[in-house]
Amino acid sequence: MTLVPVPGSGAGDLSPEGNLAAWLDRALMEGHLYRGTWDPEGILSSLPAVGTSLLGIFAGEWLLSGRPKEVLTRGVLRAGMALVLAGLVWNVWFPINKNLWTSSYVLFSAGTGLILLAALYWVVDLRGRRGPWLTPLLVYGTNAITVFVLSGLMTRVLGRIRVGGDEGTSLYGWIYQTLFRSWAGDYNGSLAFALSYVILWQALMTPLYRKRIFIKL
Repeated sequence: MTLVPVPGSGAGDLSPEGNLAAWLDRALMEGHLYRGTWDPEGILSSLPAVGTSLLGIFAGEWLLSGRPKEVLTRGVLRAGMALVLAGLVWNVWFPINKNLWTSSYVLFSAGTGLILLAALYWVVDLRGRRGPWLTPLLVYGTNAITVFVLSGLMTRVLGRIRVGGDEGTSLYGWIYQTLFRSWAGDYNGSLAFALSYVILWQALMTPLYRKRIFIKL
């Protein structure tokens, strides 16, 4: 997929192989890149990813600061709105791009995450609204790293299993094409596939949650 620069931004070549991050990765790590000629987790992409992690740490420290819950909620919400706005403005000159993990993507994604966090904190901790609707979030949240690692591992395994011989498609692609794209089309099929994968891991992680087994680093 070729990414088109924002008109007037002067962003240059934002194609997967033509951007600065890909050039630097090929210059320093040729032969060790995830996509052959580019890597979504390369050198330049890892630096802003650290920024995403730090923003999460700052949010956690704020919520643990002991301030009144109303103050905590307003603080997270305001920070989230400010980051979203900053990300959208910065996007004019430096486009939001997940594969490159651009700084505008860091601002926008962190901001939307903080807004959702503020909403949940207000509903659950401030208003005390709890119920079955919260269980899926707890299942994923209490074993987040486990789900991340195992789901990624399963995707890689399904991608290596070939259907129809060496020249055939991967099992991952076959599942998407046969069970989802065949009846829902490209976009809706992709969405249905993604939601089904989320539901699958929800079902796989639920027994761990019920037995209070939480795997942490």
